[in-house]
Amino acid sequence: MIETGALEVGDGHSLYWETSGNPDGKPAVVLHGGPGSGSSPRTRNLFDPDRYRVVQFDQRNAGRSTPPASDPVVDLSANTTQHLIADIEALRIHLGIERWLVEGGSWGVTLGLAYAQTHPERVTELVLAAVTSGDRSETDWITRDMGRVFPREWERFRDGVPSAERDGDLAAAYSRLLHDPDPQVRARAAHMWCEWEDTHMSLAPDAEPFLSVADPDFQLTFARLVTHYWSHGCFLEEGQLLRDIERLHGIPGVLIHGRYDVSGPLATAWALHRAWPGSELVVLDDTGHGGGSLFAAIRAATDRFAISRM
Repeated sequence: MIETGALEVGDGHSLYWETSGNPDGKPAVVLHGGPGSGSSPRTRNLFDPDRYRVVQFDQRNAGRSTPPASDPVVDLSANTTQHLIADIEALRIHLGIERWLVEGGSWGVTLGLAYAQTHPERVTELVLAAVTSGDRSETDWITRDMGRVFPREWERFRDGVPSAERDGDLAAAYSRLLHDPDPQVRARAAHMWCEWEDTHMSLAPDAEPFLSVADPDFQLTFARLVTHYWSHGCFLEEGQLLRDIERLHGIPGVLIHGRYDVSGPLATAWALHRAWPGSELVVLDDTGHGGGSLFAAIRAATDRFAISRM
């Protein structure tokens, strides 16, 4: 059974949400990636529909939430990690859920860790795949250091911004282009950003271009939100999530990461696992930032946690 709705969370934002599975099942909330990817019906398959009540929602300005980031006049200043944490809590209260399992992938890992560290009493378990922490060192890795892996493609990506900005923060430079009054400038910048994203996520054996062939409005939404967050250090202090990992002590967690994930090297998952006694690290030898056995590994973790009601 699928139930949908819209939740007003202030600042002119309305969040699209949906629940599926068993209304009396174990509650779980899904945090999508990006930032800006939006929720996907496919994600429901990560949970046994007979044993889980699955909650999905589109984060601010993404997917079916309004206002959309694809609208060039939309102000993103009320879209920060702290706003999203408050939104998750507002949705939990709205749905009458006391505690829930938190599942997230990529950016959803960063958001999931930040939420759980803020509200550990509301989290039963965490299942986190393609592990990221939102540190600037990670975004610098993607926007600059990855040029050593894909030099030709990275030079094209770097040269998409004005020459005076090529030695600085590339996410911030692209963000400025994505807010340009000229729609052609915005569209070109969004496509080039998504083309680079597809490149550095391409090492999974079954990887295919996704973002660079998506609808232009989706590309603009995705690129505007990613660059907004990355140019602001994901609105977190550097090293914050690892520093505060003790707040998760007592909460079971599974960290799932692909051996070939060059978008987010395994070192982040390893450091979090070493500092978090209740965690298990699962390293997959057939995938990168997605694909391969990643979905199956997440489903195995949620199946295991399904036996714990609260």
